[in-house]
Amino acid sequence: MQTNMNVWPSSFRIVLIALVSFSFVNCGSAGITSSFMRSEWPSIDIPLDNKVFEVPKGYNAPQQVHITQGDYDGKAVIISWVTREEPSPSKVQYGISEKQYKFSNEGTVTNYTFYKYDSGYIHHCLVDGLEYDTKYYYKIGEGDSARTFWFQTPPKINPDAPYTFGIIGDLGQTYNSLSTLEHYIQSGAQAVLFVGDLSYADRYENNDVGIRWDSWARFVEQSTAYQPWIWTVGNHEIEFFPEMGEVQPFRNYLYRYSTPFLAARSTSPLWYAIRRASAHVIVLSSYSPFVKYTPQWRWLRAELARVDREKTPWLIVLMHVPIYNSNVAHFMEGESMRSVYERWFVHYKVDLIFAGHVHAYERSYRISNIHYNVSSGDPYPVPDKSAPVYITVGDGGNQEGLAGRYRDPQPDYSAFREASYGHSTLEIMNRTHATYHWNRNDDGKKVEMDSFVLFNQYWAGNLQRRRLKKNHLKAPLDRKTGIATY
Repeated sequence: MQTNMNVWPSSFRIVLIALVSFSFVNCGSAGITSSFMRSEWPSIDIPLDNKVFEVPKGYNAPQQVHITQGDYDGKAVIISWVTREEPSPSKVQYGISEKQYKFSNEGTVTNYTFYKYDSGYIHHCLVDGLEYDTKYYYKIGEGDSARTFWFQTPPKINPDAPYTFGIIGDLGQTYNSLSTLEHYIQSGAQAVLFVGDLSYADRYENNDVGIRWDSWARFVEQSTAYQPWIWTVGNHEIEFFPEMGEVQPFRNYLYRYSTPFLAARSTSPLWYAIRRASAHVIVLSSYSPFVKYTPQWRWLRAELARVDREKTPWLIVLMHVPIYNSNVAHFMEGESMRSVYERWFVHYKVDLIFAGHVHAYERSYRISNIHYNVSSGDPYPVPDKSAPVYITVGDGGNQEGLAGRYRDPQPDYSAFREASYGHSTLEIMNRTHATYHWNRNDDGKKVEMDSFVLFNQYWAGNLQRRRLKKNHLKAPLDRKTGIATY
């Protein structure tokens, strides 16, 4: 008899999930391959005349508005936008009351050409010195064409600061992408961890490449103008087009999307780190040199040593290519990065590693393969309580479609896998516990399919530390989930 958990009270379901998934996440068990067959909308891009790509009314009105964290600790944002007709001032007016803008900052403006496409005027403005846990209203543009938005700063850096991240990858601009975006906005998450492959504009030619970068930025503005998206680059951002005379990697992306890499002591905007609430998030580039002694390798070694789990207990890593993947698509592509960095991830007890690239969903158990080398050791991943949970969320909805073929039999390291579109949320509750959900987009309906309670590697995994800090960890049942948070 098959049991339908959806008919049980939500609090009971999550408690049961917590009990079951504790053993799954930490020790390994029989993995699940979902038999769900997606009845999808066609994997084609939404036509450019659709209202989701609508250009704002008014002469030279700001468009393609997006924000990201602007510093290391969450007291700044970088606000970016495009004006088509003329440069206009790169000025942001802002304040804590609607329509009352007591402060202003000046940014920079630039433009570029790609093949024969003119980018328009791209503005980036750093707004810093903000207060934590505060709603700010901001205004960009001039006269009747000015536009207004708002954003919320995160709580002060604190080990028990609750915070909810959304996780999206490989989004694109199809109707499936729209479903993912709309479902994410309904989730109540406060910032997006984006694991690469933004617009898929590289699937076009000539001037259409730039045009589809513009349309994608207008498409996601309904979220990106109101909360920070933490960017990771993927292979579709490389855009190597020698036949068009365009051979500089990441050119469109680097002009359009800023990151706070200098605040993180990085030498490149493609790899960097931020601290936000109780989380330390590290962003890596799968398509930049990362082997020993390269700039990315040296930076990551230093950044991992900087992590203070007493202040930010949740350590999260973002990359595009998954290290562990049992899909036929892109199988073993992450092996080279795994061989270089996995030992560090285990040593520093990384909690979660999110990746994209594979257009399907998969979650691993806590496993590692750090004892293997070419002459000795175990060649297969083994359970490892100090290892991260690896999650692949390359299922945003792009026009390349789903990766529907998994390797059979399911490897021991794979806990759950399904070839569907969707997004994830990570709700950090305190220094010891977080709840994770993967939500399938089933023809416009959000269906929660994979959920578990995550126990923090640094705090929940050390009983002596928990006893020493018991006054900080003692907490009642969470009202929403019914799960004890200690």
